Amino acid sequence: MDIPHVSVLPQEIVDAFSTIDDGVIIDCTVGYGGHSELILEAKPNIKMICIDQDIEAIEFSKKRFEKYEDRVSFYKGRFSDVICEIENLGEIRGVLADIGVSSLQLDKEERGFGFSSSSLDMRMDQNQSLSAKEVVNEYKKENLEYILKEYGEVREWRRVASLIVEERPFESSFSLAEFLSKHLYSKKLHPATLVFQAIRIEVNDELGELKRLLDSIRKLNIHKSTIAIISFHSLEDRVVKTTFKDWSKDCICPKGVLRCACGNNHSFGMVVTKKPIIPTKKEIYENPRSRSSKLRIFRVK
Repeated sequence: MDIPHVSVLPQEIVDAFSTIDDGVIIDCTVGYGGHSELILEAKPNIKMICIDQDIEAIEFSKKRFEKYEDRVSFYKGRFSDVICEIENLGEIRGVLADIGVSSLQLDKEERGFGFSSSSLDMRMDQNQSLSAKEVVNEYKKENLEYILKEYGEVREWRRVASLIVEERPFESSFSLAEFLSKHLYSKKLHPATLVFQAIRIEVNDELGELKRLLDSIRKLNIHKSTIAIISFHSLEDRVVKTTFKDWSKDCICPKGVLRCACGNNHSFGMVVTKKPIIPTKKEIYENPRSRSSKLRIFRVK
């Protein structure tokens, strides 16, 4: 098959699940199947539950995994929505989530993620109603300011929001990127990068879904399992880091309490990666889109 996406941190993901030899691993964001295929190849007794909200990705991965069809199950949707359907499909020994946008989504013009796209879409689930077109052309200036500041960490968020409101409507990602390039400057990134990030996060509720995913994982009946999360920007990584830290706490008493009253036995497990695992220079050279990826691993006791 012509594989349209290169998975980041491939060997690191295989290593993360190296101690698991049987049971079920859930891939919450299977995409085009790169990570799941590596696990299926390395672990012949493992079964995979593959989830994605992008039907195009699911259909591609179904074809890719034809030789593993007796070991793979597919579900369309967000992990937090389909969890009730998968809890009883076997002993869950691992959970994997790659939070990034796939190369096919970025490169396929009609999806509207890329700077040269002729559409203004950015929906991971194309059945949902909200797209980038509504966010850019219909949101009030105050709402644009909020998402630019909170989701894109855009330095000049007020100015950029005003520029967009004054110039809109925009009909394509290309026209928006061209406009932003004339008014913004960035030494390392395309001038529109952070603005596009903010819009994409808003369209897909990415931070909200990440938090719901982590909440759902915490409620799973799992033991001696590995959780591996790959993120691509500081906002996501911060959520994962903070959550893993909270999961590792034995004492959950409020700050300032002089004596523990909670029983001091609430730890879900331990943080494996005190610092995130990042790509090697070789991987970044071969796959530049991997450069911002960060992997954090948690082991459930």
